[in-house]
Amino acid sequence: MKNVKKIFTTCTRDCPNTCGLLATVENGRLISLKGSPEHPFTQGKACHKTSRYIERVYSKERIVTPQIKTAEGWHPVSWEHALDRVAAKLKEVCSTTGSEGILYYQGYGERTGLKLLNKYFFNLLGGVTFLHGSLCGGTGQAAQNLDFGQRISHDPLDHYNSKAMILWARNPATTNVSLLPIIKHIRNQGGRVIVIDPYKNPTAKLADYHIAPRPGNDVYLALATAKIIFHNQWEHTHFLTNHCLDVEIFKALLDGFNLEELCAKGGISIEEAELLADTLSNKGPVSILLGWGLHRYRNAHFSIRAIDALSAISGNIGIPGGGVSQGFEEYGPYDQQYWGDHLSPQSRTLLMPEIGSAITSATNPAIRMAVISAANPVCMAPDSKSVAAALNRIEMVVYIGHFMDDTADLADVFLPTTTFLEESDVMASYGHNYVGPVNQAIDPIGECRSDFTIFSDLARRFDFAEQFCKPTELWLADICSPILQAGCSMEQLRQAPFRMPEPMTPYSDFHFPTETGKFQFLTQFAPEEMPVPDPTYPYTLLTVAAQDHICSERTLSEHPARASLYLHPEEIMKSGLEAEQTAIAESATGQIIVEIKADHSLRPDCAVAERGGWLKAGHGFNLLTQAMTSTLGNGTPYYETKIRIRPLTEIEAGCINNRLL
Repeated sequence: MKNVKKIFTTCTRDCPNTCGLLATVENGRLISLKGSPEHPFTQGKACHKTSRYIERVYSKERIVTPQIKTAEGWHPVSWEHALDRVAAKLKEVCSTTGSEGILYYQGYGERTGLKLLNKYFFNLLGGVTFLHGSLCGGTGQAAQNLDFGQRISHDPLDHYNSKAMILWARNPATTNVSLLPIIKHIRNQGGRVIVIDPYKNPTAKLADYHIAPRPGNDVYLALATAKIIFHNQWEHTHFLTNHCLDVEIFKALLDGFNLEELCAKGGISIEEAELLADTLSNKGPVSILLGWGLHRYRNAHFSIRAIDALSAISGNIGIPGGGVSQGFEEYGPYDQQYWGDHLSPQSRTLLMPEIGSAITSATNPAIRMAVISAANPVCMAPDSKSVAAALNRIEMVVYIGHFMDDTADLADVFLPTTTFLEESDVMASYGHNYVGPVNQAIDPIGECRSDFTIFSDLARRFDFAEQFCKPTELWLADICSPILQAGCSMEQLRQAPFRMPEPMTPYSDFHFPTETGKFQFLTQFAPEEMPVPDPTYPYTLLTVAAQDHICSERTLSEHPARASLYLHPEEIMKSGLEAEQTAIAESATGQIIVEIKADHSLRPDCAVAERGGWLKAGHGFNLLTQAMTSTLGNGTPYYETKIRIRPLTEIEAGCINNRLL
C-alpha cells in the first residue's frame, strides 16, 4: 500500500526567490518537488532546478558517511571517531596557539535560522578567526546606505504597481523566476520593460528593449540619462527641492561631461540614453531592480549611486511601483545575538574576497585549522590557485557538505550534512519579505546529519555543552523571537509563510534614515578609476548564473568535458580560432582550457561563461580571476578580470589528447 505525504517546505538554496515548495513523499522517498501555490509571493512558481534537486538528494556521488583522509586516501569512519578527532584538534589549537588559530568559513549555500548557531559554537569556543566582506552584494548595500541611509527595497508585490520596469544587470529568467509574472503583467498593461546588461541574458528576450553598456561602465549610462532629464526639464523639482541633499553638486558633476562623451565612455548610443530618460520621466511609476552582476567591479558604487540618483531625479522614490530595489536583509527576521558575537567582540576576521592570501599571511597566530560549511571556496572564491595553496598549508581542514567537490578534496575530515529536505528549520529571504518553514520531508540519507546536530554533538565534547545543546524547537523559538513579536507563532510558522511587517513602499513619507533626513546624491566621481580597455587582455570575463545549477551546486558527473566560453564570432576569428574549437583562455592570474562558442548578441569586448564549474572537472574560471576587494562594501570584483584567448600549442594539444591535462 502506498503511503503518500505532501509536505510544505521552503527552499534554502542561494537564490533570492526562496520558493515555497510542496514535497511529495511516497513510502518515505521523495518523488516530487514543486512550487507551492500557497506561498503569497512565489505562488507555485519554482525554477526547473527545483525538480532536479531530487537527483542531488539521491545522487550516487553524494557522501553519506563521515570520512577521514590518510596517506592512502579517504576512509569511512564512525561519527564518534570523526567528531572526537575534530574536537581533539580544536582543543589542541586553542590550548597551544589560541582559538584564533582556527578559521571558520561559513558560505552562502544555506542561510537558515539554525545556521546562526554554527558561529555561536565558535564564539563559545573563545572566538576564532571569522570572515568579513562578501562574494555577492556587499558593494550594493553599502552604496545604497550612503544614498538612503539604510537600504530598503520595495516588496516585490509592489512591482505590480509599476508602469515600467528597468532590470539593471538583473536576470530573473535564470535567478528570480517569481518576477516573471510581474514582468508579463507590466507588458500586458502596455508598460515598458528594459534590460540593461553587457550580456544579452535570457530575460532580455522577455523585455521590450535591451541596452548593453561597456562592462563596468554603467555609471556613464546613468549620468547620460540624468543629463538628458535635466536638459528636457523632466526632473521632479518638488522632490529634489524638499527631500534631497547635494543636488547642485551632482548637477555640477554632470556639467563636467558632454552627452556624447558620456555615451561613448558607456559604450551606448545617445538614443539608448534618451529611451531610458523618457521611460523614467514619462512612463512611471518605474521600478529599477539591481542585479548582482552590477556589484562585481572594484568601483561599482559609482554606478549604483548614479542609478539611485536617476530614480530621485525622475521622482520615482517613495511611490508605489517605483524605487531602486537591490535586496533584503535575510538575517533581519532573526535574533542575531545567537551568532554570539558579543562573546568575543575582538575576534580576528579575514577578507572573504581575498581569502587565499589572507589565510597565507595570517600571523600571531597562523591559521592551523579550518572548518568550512555551506561553501566551496576553492571553486567560488577569486584566484582559486591561491585558495587551494592556502588550504594545503593548514594542518587540518574540516569540510561539512554533500559532495567531494574542489574544497572537500583538500580537507582532512569530511562530515556529511543533510539537505534542507532532511531537516527542520526556518528560512528568510534576500529577495522578498516572507519567512517560511523548513519542514523535514524525508529521513536523512545514509548517516548524514544536519549542521545543527553536528555542532550539538561537537559541543557535548566541550564545557559549554549546556549552553549550546538545546532542542531544535527551543532554539528556533529563541532565534525567531522577532518573528514571534511580529505576530506569528511557531505553530503558524510551521504551517505557512509569514510576511514580516516591512513597508511595501519604502520612504513613502519622504524621510530618509540619513543624518539629514534627506536623500543624499553622489557628489564625487573618479573616471580614472573606471575599467578601461586592455589591448593585452581585450575581453572582460563575465561569469554568469547557470540555467541548470546554482553556483557550484553540481556533481562531478554533471560537468561537460570542457567549460564553454562565449565570444562574438568576429572576435573568435581575430584570435585565429573557430567555434567549437578547444582553446586557452588566460588572464594575468592563470589559464584554463575551454571550448569556444559563438554568440552574435555579445559585445565584442565581452567573454561569457557559466560560473560554478569545478576545477577537478576541468572547469574553474576562478583560476583566472584576481583576488581583490571593492572600494566600498568589501565586495568581490570578479568582473575586473580581463582575459585573452589563443589556440593551443602542439604540446598543449598533445597533452589533451593523452589526457595529461
